[in-house]
Amino acid sequence: METFKRLKEFYWPYRKYFIWSCMALILVTAITVVYPMVLQLTIDKVITEKQFGLVPYLAIGFIALMALKGVATYFQNYLGDLFGISAVYKLREKLYEKLQYLPFRYYDNAKTGDLMSRLTADVEGFRFFLSFGFAQFINFVLIIGFSLAVMFYYSIPLALVTLAALPFLAIVVYQFDKDVHPAFRGIRRSMGRLNTKVQENISGINTVKSLSREDFEISKFVTSNEDYKGRQIDTANIWAKYFPLMELIGNLSVVCLLSYGGYLVINGSLKPGELVAFFSLVWYIMGPIMYLGFIINTFSQSKASGERLLEILDEPEDIQNQENAIEVDEIEGEVEFKHVTHQYANEKEYALKNVSFKAEKGKIIGLVGATGSGKTTLTQLISRFYEPCDGEILIDGRPIQDYSVQHLRRNIGVVLQESFLFSSTIKDNIAYGRPDVPMEKIIDAAKRAQAHDFIMELPDQYETILGERGLGLSGGQKQRIAIARAICIDPRILILDDATSAVDMETEFKIQKAFQEVMAGRTTFIIAHRISSLKHADEILVFENGKVAERGTHEELIRGSGLYRRIYDIQYKDKEILYQSQRVRGVGE
Repeated sequence: METFKRLKEFYWPYRKYFIWSCMALILVTAITVVYPMVLQLTIDKVITEKQFGLVPYLAIGFIALMALKGVATYFQNYLGDLFGISAVYKLREKLYEKLQYLPFRYYDNAKTGDLMSRLTADVEGFRFFLSFGFAQFINFVLIIGFSLAVMFYYSIPLALVTLAALPFLAIVVYQFDKDVHPAFRGIRRSMGRLNTKVQENISGINTVKSLSREDFEISKFVTSNEDYKGRQIDTANIWAKYFPLMELIGNLSVVCLLSYGGYLVINGSLKPGELVAFFSLVWYIMGPIMYLGFIINTFSQSKASGERLLEILDEPEDIQNQENAIEVDEIEGEVEFKHVTHQYANEKEYALKNVSFKAEKGKIIGLVGATGSGKTTLTQLISRFYEPCDGEILIDGRPIQDYSVQHLRRNIGVVLQESFLFSSTIKDNIAYGRPDVPMEKIIDAAKRAQAHDFIMELPDQYETILGERGLGLSGGQKQRIAIARAICIDPRILILDDATSAVDMETEFKIQKAFQEVMAGRTTFIIAHRISSLKHADEILVFENGKVAERGTHEELIRGSGLYRRIYDIQYKDKEILYQSQRVRGVGE
């Protein structure tokens, strides 16, 4: 029950629904136990003693009880469901909120399909037990309690004989719970992996088709599907092993009841009607005990689901505001790294090693180097997506930990190499960082990003609704909208992570020219593989294996013989011809 105790905060505020549902359940159970007593009166009084005058009263009383039970059942089911639905509403909301604030470190290893499975199937599994499992367990206790009371009222010896099988049944049920819980936990995990496979395949369907790897993807899915199927079969095998044993013990108890009860009737110690009532009551006990397997099944599933949900809720939020964090509407933009070292979890090599530099307010810093050399890591540390392992990062002379995370990031505009767009209008995507920004600012940002012209050619222009992840736009168009989104928030620090990699050179030239205005007065970090994107930088940091191998202006670096010069020689000799031809044609003039 530890899982349910830890999740108490989500369902306990709605206990009034649960309590009233239990009150209705008590009434339903009490009326259910009255049925055998009515049957006993019918046999012993009406049939045996021929008191036919009791028939109308018994009939009216029975109908009244049925009507009352129907009303009570309605409220019990409705309030029980309301209890579960209300609880998981808050739980689902808390889980989603938690996912919003978990650091990049968590998502480096998390699987999208598995997270979706937790927020859907696992939440629903937990809700089902709250709505029905709790009620079934309480009904189990009540029906056995009421039935035993009536049975002992009729005959103490017969009641004891009937109950002799209960300890054996309890042992089987206990062992069933021990075996079935790990099985259901395995099923939940397997389902998460299966969902991950489906999500990855749908997200990468263009790559799959372009490389004709449909058969390979099908075989991967079949492997995961077979694992899920195997775990379901193993669980079914557990059921098949224990449920016949439970039923056997229950039936043996009935045999003992009929044998000894028949003997008591023959001796006159028990009336025939009481034996029939006893027979009904024993199934009120044995039935729920055998059904306890289903209750335990529901409990085990919900417990496994709750454990998976707690894994998310217990995940530490590494990036948090300190006490008395500074909430600034606007920073100046000076950035300084002091001996910063960073290493990702589960990685042997350092992403950054003892990096130090200072970017004055309004300066443009270029970052260049091979893939995996530490460029993106540096910019992610500025936004506090990760915390450095060692060293200190200052903004305006203060450690970045002194600032409120939300206010810090509102002053930093980031354009990633892989542009993500939401399934909403183009206008909403551009204004995502500042929903209250006026339309003229949105249009101005789009113009600066060279996106306005193609937007105006779309059927609904800025009100055009994009497909999932910007489906329907080219890579360059998505990237330009992402650039416009960063410009729209008017940040003091601008980070461009290879932001023009998906556009052609002509568009890149126009965007760069527009950026000259955008970057004025802002501290800008430009990650690029094209030398042409870095030529105008005030300082260029050349990264190699997590270290700053070279630094200086474009002119200073090409006069050397280091890595930057080698990159320049590879790229620029071929591109200079195209660049000059563009200038001759008046591109960007």
